[in-house]
Amino acid sequence: MMKNNSDALQAGDFSLSISSRLKQLRNDMGLSLDKAATLTGVSKAMLGQIERQESSPTIATLWKIATGLNASFSSFIAANAQSEFDVNHGFIHDPNMQVKTLFPFDVNKGFEVFEITLTHFHEQRSTAHQSGVTEHIHCIEGRLTLRQGDESKTITAGEQYLIKADQVHGYKDESGETQFINIIHYPVL
Repeated sequence: MMKNNSDALQAGDFSLSISSRLKQLRNDMGLSLDKAATLTGVSKAMLGQIERQESSPTIATLWKIATGLNASFSSFIAANAQSEFDVNHGFIHDPNMQVKTLFPFDVNKGFEVFEITLTHFHEQRSTAHQSGVTEHIHCIEGRLTLRQGDESKTITAGEQYLIKADQVHGYKDESGETQFINIIHYPVL
């Protein structure tokens, strides 16, 4: 029972983190919900629900928001630069994908690092990120199929692959449970 209360608290903290970051970005950029919806491809209604903590976005939706607002993914999920956060508690719609922030986005270095676990042969697709964004993938355990555009490549534990993430891309667990490191590099603008 204690674990459930802790999970609920973390999920609430997680929703608050996303909500606060979305509001902050919109205010800093002087964007209405309509304009933010146009930039992100996420409906005005959904953005409003996320800001009011009435809805928890999927991982794919959060990526669309981050990309459209030219922000890092980890800026929505890491409360501060020193935190680690297992976002499985916040992404209730993506139970077969767990994401742990190892290094939140660093503006001076231009990257962020995640440890990702996919289970039950889950496939996660992502829309294109900003121009020039790359994802450096290192498979820790399992078997992982990576897609970018029309190409696919399967790697296993100890192997690496570079994804050009400024096009449609994705990851698929091919072994029932696959764990990998994802280093996302943003080009200096």
